[in-house]
Amino acid sequence: MTRLTRRSALQFAGASLAAATVPATATADESDDWTVVETPVDSTLHDVADTATTPHAVASGGLVIERTEAGWEVVLQGGPTGNGNDLYGVDTTDDGERLWIVGASGAIGEYDVTTGDLIDRSAPNDFTANFNDVAVTGPAGDADVYVADDSGSIHYSFDNGREGTWDYEAPGSGAGFNAIEFYEDRSGHVIDTNGKVFATDDGVTWNAIGIEDAGVTYYGLDSDAADDVRVSGGNASVFTYDGSQWGLESLGDADLFDVETDGDNGYTVGSGGVIFELDGGEWCQQQTPTGENLFAVARGPVDIAVGSGGEVLER
Repeated sequence: MTRLTRRSALQFAGASLAAATVPATATADESDDWTVVETPVDSTLHDVADTATTPHAVASGGLVIERTEAGWEVVLQGGPTGNGNDLYGVDTTDDGERLWIVGASGAIGEYDVTTGDLIDRSAPNDFTANFNDVAVTGPAGDADVYVADDSGSIHYSFDNGREGTWDYEAPGSGAGFNAIEFYEDRSGHVIDTNGKVFATDDGVTWNAIGIEDAGVTYYGLDSDAADDVRVSGGNASVFTYDGSQWGLESLGDADLFDVETDGDNGYTVGSGGVIFELDGGEWCQQQTPTGENLFAVARGPVDIAVGSGGEVLER
């Protein structure tokens, strides 16, 4: 089958990037097929994460669902505040015991997946912007928490999100942030809607590292190291950063809403049920039994993609 390799992508010096296209890939073998599983919700699932117990996903209407032996079940309704604010982002502590959830109107929650207890951390410093994504480092109960909003601010707490411990930075031009991810304590990346990627190594100071002239909206982010970053976006674009320059692979014409990799393996997912797998550094398109938009993917003992209409795909 035709495959794309990172080595075959065009490389560009510094933070500049010109238009480039790589032919779309063929589909994978049928043995690699994803399957649709039933869920108890029909609202959009925006994000998913594996935890110390089981995978969890968050949805519009403040819903959190959990994968159990009996299938997916609703474990939280109404979100952290109980007001039913849409939930957009999730992340876990390093031990997987706490699931941090964020969403509309300043919603932030700390959910203990081992006990089912929920702590409402919403509206830090009375901010009630829409929170699009969250990144967490450290253990349960003693975590650093970073929340990206749609007004150009990154809110952070180095004391587990407790009241009075929050501060914020606005590193860009005021454009909203779609995704944030950290690869170690106080080191990570964030992407905005104005074509910028920012990096930090202290959790406070952010520096732009590109991507110039990309020409597409950025949606997904995978931050594995200072020199190992991937960004997914419009026109099926996947950008890769090696610490000094960006490379581009164009996989087709879909919007790619999330990317999750580990070295040369992983996935990116997007509009129309599209899933591409990165296998040994080579991208190939997977067969999927859905046409629904897929907004997030998580890797684990069972790989999971989630999206519109409560859609969950498992592999």
